[in-house]
Amino acid sequence: MEWLPVRPVVQAPMAGGGSTPALVAAVADAGGLGFLAAGYVTAARMRSDVEATRALTDRPFGVNVFLPAPPPADADAVAGYRERLRPVAARLGAEPGVPRGRDDDWAAKLDELLADPPAVVSFTFGRPAPEVVAALRAAGAAVVITVTSAAEARRCPDADALCVQGVEAGGHQGTFTDRGLTGKPLRKLLKEVRAGTDQPLLAAGGIGTDRDVADVLALGAQAAQIGTGFLRCAESGAGAVHKAALADPRFTATALTRAFSGRPARALVNRFVTEHTEAAPAAYPDVHFVTSPLRRAAAAQGDPHDLNLWAGTAWRHATTAPAAEIVAALTP
Repeated sequence: MEWLPVRPVVQAPMAGGGSTPALVAAVADAGGLGFLAAGYVTAARMRSDVEATRALTDRPFGVNVFLPAPPPADADAVAGYRERLRPVAARLGAEPGVPRGRDDDWAAKLDELLADPPAVVSFTFGRPAPEVVAALRAAGAAVVITVTSAAEARRCPDADALCVQGVEAGGHQGTFTDRGLTGKPLRKLLKEVRAGTDQPLLAAGGIGTDRDVADVLALGAQAAQIGTGFLRCAESGAGAVHKAALADPRFTATALTRAFSGRPARALVNRFVTEHTEAAPAAYPDVHFVTSPLRRAAAAQGDPHDLNLWAGTAWRHATTAPAAEIVAALTP
């Protein structure tokens, strides 16, 4: 497994800008494994990020891809949620967005990855077809699939490794189906998955210290995957408002919510989460497109109360140290 990191630290793919080439390269050069996030970007942008990362490091790194969303959700429910958000939009001087393409440029991204693959390709929101896994492996890439249950893990026998994601993880839960605002704690889940497979496992969710990393290694993981812990570092592409909120004592909890995207995702509890979680329909990525203009406006205005402040339960451990120092600090 040449792609496994020298140090048992994997920098999670963070769609929306957090996973920059600079961050991925810094983690890789420090002995970890960095991941670019291809979610929400075009195939051309993904290729540009891969090329930029290769120019910064000769170490292995990965690219994460979102599987296409299932058939369209309830259009009336999405429209109703859009109307519900009009007062928020008016406050921000924006207009709610409208749903559009649901495949996230899937086919073009696969073509690019097969033509010139990185060391690792990981998938979120489901398992790709067996022929896709086989083709990527034949092209020279290791394939990692995100799972959130032992049942999902059993459906991925052809993956080179599994990313076992506990409910504590920040950002989106990588569930194969949207089964609600629930999940299993990482340590319990890791034991269940390890009992059923010999595949290498990456453990994700609520990992903030070297002791946390040691814990998951003792439970059978080959490495720990951390996202929130890297968000505040200089190499991160997270916005200034997001970075500041992670250190703001006014934010005291995280919660799973569909309010920003239509899929369960863990964020700091702010006004938007409090007011709209119960009303948000299970409609990804439709809700993502509806709220995108509002989130952009909130970020531009320095408003943390109407922004998706993705954060795992260990967010208090996030620091502004350089990425290489974070990798070293997380290594048992």
